[in-house]
Amino acid sequence: MQRKTIDAIEANPHYQELVRSRKRFAWVLTLLMLAIYYGFILTIAFAPELLAVPVAEGAITTVGMPLGILIILSAFLLTGLYVARANGRFDRLTKTIQEEAR
Repeated sequence: MQRKTIDAIEANPHYQELVRSRKRFAWVLTLLMLAIYYGFILTIAFAPELLAVPVAEGAITTVGMPLGILIILSAFLLTGLYVARANGRFDRLTKTIQEEAR
């Protein structure tokens, strides 16, 4: 790609919006996942008795197991949110940028 074309794309307001919104959204999801994961790890480290509570009286399963599963599911959910946004808004902006660059 020629430098002139690259400069024109980088100066495009839609491109700047795409870069800014994609970066912000990725950081929000990253920080959310880190908070979920490290919150669980810190609970294990400093308050393991909270995770050792049985789910029901006489049950072998403790609160920690379903909570761990929820953490894994939250990773899938956040990935799905990113894919949905990428396939929607980000792809529309990319298409607009490509059309304007022609």
